[in-house]
Amino acid sequence: MGPCSTAGSSTTSDLKGRQPSMHKLLVLYPEPADRGTFDTYYRATHLPLVRKLPGVRDVQYSLGLTGDPYYAVFEATFDSTEQFAAAMSSAEGQAVAADVPNYATGGAVVIDFAVTSDEHAAA
Repeated sequence: MGPCSTAGSSTTSDLKGRQPSMHKLLVLYPEPADRGTFDTYYRATHLPLVRKLPGVRDVQYSLGLTGDPYYAVFEATFDSTEQFAAAMSSAEGQAVAADVPNYATGGAVVIDFAVTSDEHAAA
């Protein structure tokens, strides 16, 4: 995936035996060489590729973060770990991964994880 690093991956249920209810992809982008070029390319080229991923349920991102260690943050949601794995191994997923070096001059930290909701969490 070019200048990316995979920081973590989880496909198991939590300690209480609950099964994951969805799978998330989180990408953290350090400061790019040129913010304008990053923003333009990301919105016009990369995000349309991401939206073509099979099984992607939701896509969210923030650009231009200041005072944080990262310039941009991206999050995508899939219904399951299996759907995430299938999406990333598809032709569309390979195109997304191959595109990252075209704009992420500062690299990217890629984290994917299963999400388990706690219905009994305090409000």
